[in-house]
Formats: sequence, C-alpha cells, structure tokens
Amino acid sequence: MAKNTSASAREPQDTHDANDLPDITGLKFEAALAELEQLVRSMEDGRLPLEESIAAYRRGSTLLNHCQHLLQDAEHKIQVLENGALRDFDARGEA
Repeated sequence: MAKNTSASAREPQDTHDANDLPDITGLKFEAALAELEQLVRSMEDGRLPLEESIAAYRRGSTLLNHCQHLLQDAEHKIQVLENGALRDFDARGEA
C-alpha cells in the first residue's frame, strides 16, 4: 500500500504568517516582555513544528526590538528629567 506523499499531505496543518499575529505597536513593555518570555519557553520545549518555530522566532525578534525601543525611550525620558545627564541610580537617595 503506497503512502500519500502529495504536497498537500506534507504541508503543516497550522501555519502562522507574521501578518496573522497582532500588531505590537500598542503593546506596553510588560505585555511585550511577557509574550516574548512565553515564546522562548515554547521554543525551548522543542515541541513546535518547524514552521511554527520560524514564526515564533520572527515574532520574538519583533517583540525584542519593540522592548529595546521602549527601553531606549524610557532612558531618553530619564535623561530629560535629569537635565541631559544619565546618572547611576543610588538607592540610598544620594546624588
């Protein structure tokens, strides 16, 4: 008995395109970081099919860039508040 090896039989059942995922532009840092952490956990489990792993990697890369951008924005705001000087934080309250 021959196996069904047609192209449709070999295609993944559930593929994700980057366009299928929600836009991240409105995500706050904490939400983006939480989603990134979840993606990393699922990829580390090693149970994702190849196409889903690729989609997860792309989404994770986008989330990482978004988080880095938000952190840069926060750093810039701190510099503005500190009159352009970014200083180390002293938890004791000494400048």
